[in-house]
Amino acid sequence: MAIAGDEDLTAAVLAEVARTPDARLRELLTLAVRHLHAFVREARLTELEFQQVCRAVAAAGQATTASHNEVVLAAGSLGVSALVCLLNNLPPGQEERGTTANLMGPFWRAHSPPTPNGGSIVRSPTPGEPIFVEVFVVDADSVPVAGAEVDVWHASPEGFYENQDPAQADMNLRGRFTTDDRGRIAFRSVKPVGYPVPVNGPVGALLRAQGRHNMRPAHLHFLVTKPGFKAQFSQVYSADDPHIDDDVQFGVTSALVARYVRHEPGRGETPPAPDVAGPWYTLSHRLVLAPGEPRLPLPPVAGKATGARPDLVRLERRT
Repeated sequence: MAIAGDEDLTAAVLAEVARTPDARLRELLTLAVRHLHAFVREARLTELEFQQVCRAVAAAGQATTASHNEVVLAAGSLGVSALVCLLNNLPPGQEERGTTANLMGPFWRAHSPPTPNGGSIVRSPTPGEPIFVEVFVVDADSVPVAGAEVDVWHASPEGFYENQDPAQADMNLRGRFTTDDRGRIAFRSVKPVGYPVPVNGPVGALLRAQGRHNMRPAHLHFLVTKPGFKAQFSQVYSADDPHIDDDVQFGVTSALVARYVRHEPGRGETPPAPDVAGPWYTLSHRLVLAPGEPRLPLPPVAGKATGARPDLVRLERRT
């Protein structure tokens, strides 16, 4: 059909979308077209602005590599990742209970090394204060879930995930555990710190334009899977982190804020390992699974960076 005006254009696109055989895809495309066209009208988007948006989308794809996912980083920085998580994991009427599901994040890698309960996930020299972690996995009725597979990963005390940092061994600070009869896993690592997300691509330009900082509060990542339960990504955050209330990725939920307990030698406490001579931390937290199928997305990163270690750039929040 010949287009006489903007309303004709939207109608023509929707008519073609209506031909889509798959019902769910048809629904998604219909809503996407309606909302995108409504956004363009309401914003009165200029041709120059449209070209800038297209360049930013293309740049996000071009900046995505085997060791870095700019698209996932952008989705998190706009709160889209957190919104999808909440809508899919917070049943209506149960908001007060919260959810221990959380963002996948852009740094999950598949095939972490199997590690025995109580083992260490420090696989190359990594300075930092020791932390001893236990996590209890339960169902919605608080019954322990035995035999669940739990992937663990986190950033180093310098603020790098191993896939970002050529100086770390492959799969450093990553491990895969199996819950025991109490639904428990335990491991040793080094205490994570808050870190800046990369800002050398479109996400950095977006944050600078808004006058935002690029800091994430300190956290540990978990991925829990077992047949009969929905696969759950979780991040357990440190309550005393200065960015617990203004996470650049909007990921902090009350159910996942935990106290990382500091211990000092010589105060009547026995270190949990003979090589611990200074302060150490402990952390205990509970993750609650929902019934469903353990479907997993494709990992956002599949390899490790090479070459020089990247710079950690910290943006200041404009007041």
